[in-house]
Amino acid sequence: MSVLSVKNITKVFPGTTALDDVTLSFESGKVNALIGKNGSGKSTLVKIINGAYKPDNGTLELDGKPLDIQGPADAFAKGIATVYQEMSLIPGLSVAENILIGRYETRGAFVDWKRTYAKAQALLDEMGIDLPIRETVVNLNVWQCQVVEIVKAMSFRPKVILLDEPTSALAQHETQILFKLIRELKKKDVIVIYITHRLQELWEIADTSTVLLDGRMTGKVPMEGAKTGDVLKLMFGDVEVKSRPADLAISEETILEVKGFTRKPWFEDISFTLKKGEILGIAGMLGSGRTELLRGIFGADGVDGGSVILDGDRIARPSPRQMSGKGLAFTPEDRKSQGLVQSLSIKDNLCHACLDKVSPGGFVDRKLMADFADRQVDALSIKTTGTELPMTSLSGGNQQKVVVGKWLNACPKVIFFDEPSRGIDVGAKQQIFQIIWEQSRCGISCVVVSSELEELLEVCHRIIIMRLGRFVGEVRPEDVTIEELYSLCMGGELR
Repeated sequence: MSVLSVKNITKVFPGTTALDDVTLSFESGKVNALIGKNGSGKSTLVKIINGAYKPDNGTLELDGKPLDIQGPADAFAKGIATVYQEMSLIPGLSVAENILIGRYETRGAFVDWKRTYAKAQALLDEMGIDLPIRETVVNLNVWQCQVVEIVKAMSFRPKVILLDEPTSALAQHETQILFKLIRELKKKDVIVIYITHRLQELWEIADTSTVLLDGRMTGKVPMEGAKTGDVLKLMFGDVEVKSRPADLAISEETILEVKGFTRKPWFEDISFTLKKGEILGIAGMLGSGRTELLRGIFGADGVDGGSVILDGDRIARPSPRQMSGKGLAFTPEDRKSQGLVQSLSIKDNLCHACLDKVSPGGFVDRKLMADFADRQVDALSIKTTGTELPMTSLSGGNQQKVVVGKWLNACPKVIFFDEPSRGIDVGAKQQIFQIIWEQSRCGISCVVVSSELEELLEVCHRIIIMRLGRFVGEVRPEDVTIEELYSLCMGGELR
């Protein structure tokens, strides 16, 4: 049995301790899950193992021998391979070419394609994988590409393989195919480290789960016989969930109704209502279909069926132009590429969703634009020395405020917030929550999706549980604990 040991690892970034004296180990012959909520330190630990970061203190050992890693290339040369969720295949090349890129069999100065394809086929056969080796990667689906990435990594005969969120973009049946491959990896003398946010997968694929919380290791759990509550307690400790303000009243008026919304395989037969001034949370694990549902209602993605009734108007086939025109705003998960134009000024971004209001007579009024931008800078406390500066001059929290301010300038009736606190610090999160609560006071309805489920308990009036593309339950924040909410998202029940 091979063992990778992490001993007394510490890593400090300006303003935060990402890892604090962490000591743990991973063994071959097992699937070693590494879990923790966002900000727990697991990404930092992975980057130290694969050479992307140097620790400030502590050591790594492989089979009892010191492992001094000078960078990603050095880690790879020493037998540590990483398969990222953002795949690195070349779409225009075949399966065989991607697996063996840079290592083709040759005859003299020429590639020996017959031997190259035979070698790639032997690697696939060894892993028990049935894929057409001559097929161009651009024609493969996501799970097939993920398999090619793993076979490519295994072709180097690594001693350690890190699988970073390998199922994050996969449907349930595709996940099962990938699990079959991961179980094959267990049989080889390779240390498999499996990083995931999909906690429901742990009981199916992991042998052990190592848990990090706030940069510290809180425990290592054998998954056989482990209870959901045991894992959640290690992940969250004693969480203090703050309450939303008591003065957020909900009207009896229904502002949004969704009926039978379907986009297979992402979500199916989704129906719900949203009252005026209500803050509705949608809780679910990664891959449950939350983001895809918001995008479908907004019209960013097409749907297979269903309808939306917004402020009394029925919309069968929504589009972003149509929905925004009727008063629906959408702050996306990826604010940098989908919510903002980084090369333009703060002022231009703040006026993107209200061009009709700053263009009387069909011509942009720069003075009016400045007024609209300044209004949101003041209202949302956006920290900037001038709205003519580019978006890149702002911090993550202030960029998120610009995304919100852009839509507030359009005077929406409903705002979708997809991961509104992602990538921002604790202070900025509280400011975003205050903004959401203020919209509720003004009668604007909000739908909030967050991977940090404790945030939904803090912010929302009501929470719908989404699992595997379906709504499976509904809770009130005052009636459920954080552990119970996570358990419901994973298929458990309220105690």
